[in-house]
Order: sequence, then C-alpha cells, then structure tokens
Amino acid sequence: MSKQALIVWGGWDGHQPEEVAGIFAGLLREEGFGVEVSDTLDSFKDAERLAGIDLIVPVWTMGKIESEQLKPLIAAVKEGGTGIAGCHGGMADSFRNEVEYQYMVGGQWVAHPGNDGVTYTVRIKDRGHLLTEGMDDFVVVSEKYYMHVDPAIHVHAVTDFGDVEMPVVWTKTYGAGKVYYNSLGHQANIVRMPETLELMRRGLLWATR
Repeated sequence: MSKQALIVWGGWDGHQPEEVAGIFAGLLREEGFGVEVSDTLDSFKDAERLAGIDLIVPVWTMGKIESEQLKPLIAAVKEGGTGIAGCHGGMADSFRNEVEYQYMVGGQWVAHPGNDGVTYTVRIKDRGHLLTEGMDDFVVVSEKYYMHVDPAIHVHAVTDFGDVEMPVVWTKTYGAGKVYYNSLGHQANIVRMPETLELMRRGLLWATR
C-alpha cells in the first residue's frame, strides 16, 4: 500500500499557498504517495483518520487554529509518529499563539530584514547527510528569515546574519514523529528553484522514513 500524505493549505494569500500545495502534491505523487489536498483546518479534526496518515504538510501562514483542530494534529505527530514537513511561513509562521505547535516545528519566524528581494547565500552544513548529500551552497534572492529556534534541532543548512549563523533547513523529532523544515519558499517561484525543490523532496521523504 502506498504511503499517504495530507497537505493543508490556507492562511495569508501572499505566500501563494494553493500553488505551493500543488507543487508539493506533485512531488509526492511522483514518489508514489497517495495525496489529499485540503483547504480547511477541519481536516485535522479526525484523530483516527490522521493516525493513518504517513505525512502532514502544512502550507498555512498566520491565522488561528482551534483546539479541536490542533490537538489531533499534535497527537498524530507526537504519539502516532506521523511525519510533518514544510517550508517558510507556511509551517513556521502559522499559528502565532500556539506555543505547542511552535515547539513541534522547532522554530518560529521573527523578522525578514529588507523584506523580499534580499540576495543571500545558503550554505550546506552536513554534506554527508542524505538530506544534503551532493548539494552545493547556492544563492537565493528572496526573503531572508530570522527565526527563534529550538536548540535541539539538527541544522542542515544555514545563512549568515552578521556573525550569526541562522538555520535555514533543520530536522528534529517530536515524540514519535519526525519534523522537517526549510525556511525558503516565500512564493511558488522560490519553491520551484531546483535547490529548494530538491531539498523539499528529500525532506518530505525523510519525514516519513
């Protein structure tokens, strides 16, 4: 039986969530996943159904999530071992009042100095890891995320803020579940960059292994 993924998109339209969700759906279908794409947080309400999902991909910036939507999502990852993976504000600037969600993700957006159009380099930190093996440093022209991050994350790629290395790609565990995050992906064109797309493909698969 093929692995099953649930992609839930919505929130702020500036991140082109529907289009980004479509990109991720295409990646996963190419890898043999059964994929459901939803535009409502009510998709998280059915705890029994979530328990049968291998991967959840949130593409939802800002907004609010109700307790009856959030609790089954948290339980699916923490207790059920469902993987969760995503990018940019669609995963790490989703529900600003929900600290347990932020703890699960491993970080929260704080600022993007200079807004869109900043030119910066993403540096690969662990070239021997299956998430980054064979990949080189690359340049992005986009938003550059400054984030609050959990010190327990495993950092795979960084960028520089002065003397500070800021994580761009990380993984962590949350209970029984695996968490993958990539801060790139302000809009669909950045998600489609070959480097971003490959990092996301590997991350989506890693979170379900």
